[in-house]
Amino acid sequence: MTSIVLDDDDWAFLENTSAGPEEDYYADCCQGIVCDMEEGMRFEAVYIPVVYSLALLLGLLGNGLLLGVLAQRSHNWSVTDTFILHLGVADSLLLVTLPFWATQATQAGWVFGSPFCKIAGALFTINFYCGIFLLACISLERYLSIVHSTHMYSRRKPWLVQASCLSVWLLSLLLSIPDWVFLKALSDDRMGGRIECIHDYPLLSQANIDWHLASRLVYHTVGYLLPAIILIFCYSSILLRLRQGPHGFQKQRAVKVILALVVVFFVCWTPYNVTLMVKTLHSNSTMTLTTCHSRTSLDKALIVTTCLAYLHCSLNPVLYAFVGVKFRKELLNMLSALGCKVKMSARSTSSRRKSTTCSESGRTSNSIAI
Repeated sequence: MTSIVLDDDDWAFLENTSAGPEEDYYADCCQGIVCDMEEGMRFEAVYIPVVYSLALLLGLLGNGLLLGVLAQRSHNWSVTDTFILHLGVADSLLLVTLPFWATQATQAGWVFGSPFCKIAGALFTINFYCGIFLLACISLERYLSIVHSTHMYSRRKPWLVQASCLSVWLLSLLLSIPDWVFLKALSDDRMGGRIECIHDYPLLSQANIDWHLASRLVYHTVGYLLPAIILIFCYSSILLRLRQGPHGFQKQRAVKVILALVVVFFVCWTPYNVTLMVKTLHSNSTMTLTTCHSRTSLDKALIVTTCLAYLHCSLNPVLYAFVGVKFRKELLNMLSALGCKVKMSARSTSSRRKSTTCSESGRTSNSIAI
């Protein structure tokens, strides 16, 4: 086993450095204690490539089918379908970066240079913000439509939903600026000189701003806590309203699908945010972990929860297939047109006959998600 002792200059660097999308798994080892890093590196080198490969295969297949179904019915998109399209694009953009992060986890390290390091890291951030913001847009539109009978979008204003999606992309791009500025491919002597794609934040004494802490605070508040409050409020209000009176089988089924998407999002992203928050508190000496074992456990937890967050990109199409009746029907029709032998279930056909027509502005009944 190789033990590494860090001097004062090393600690000054580590306190202001973060390691990109996978975050700084080993950025702050035991302060004042010599810790072995090989166990965590071996775990990372095996776990990340396996999980990322699985996510890539399932995600590209699922999102490819999703985008194919949307393209097939592009003449009859609903508001929800437009948001789903943008979700599928964001997920696909993130998925194509997974082979590069998997390569970094191996002994090869980051071999793609600093420019692509910035691009890949920024895509991670953009996808995260786009995903949660688009879900917030969907929940807000459903909340206004069902609870207050007020329609944010309508056929008379088709540009409004496009403007909303464009605003989400622009805001997400704005929030990814720290990645474009600070991400670099740097050699890490603590890992045998392996090059990694990491954030190279300036020292606090040079900038008078703790960029590391500031970027984490923005990530936790704007990218998670605030949207979480919006989602919980909107869907709690919708569920309460639906219990008070009849709103149609079709509309209740639409809420069921979208609610499933939100729940899965929180299941995938909450562990990562909680673990990263603990890591942030430890990095800023607010929380002290006294043993190397506890620090190694935290590093492994961050690796596992990051992989879980990436898997979210593969789960949305699965939800559409198992919960969305119309998505299944459209998918089966598309496969039939390609020569595949498929059979519609009697339940799906019966459900379609039972459908009720929802409001013109929401056009919920035309969405592939129900």
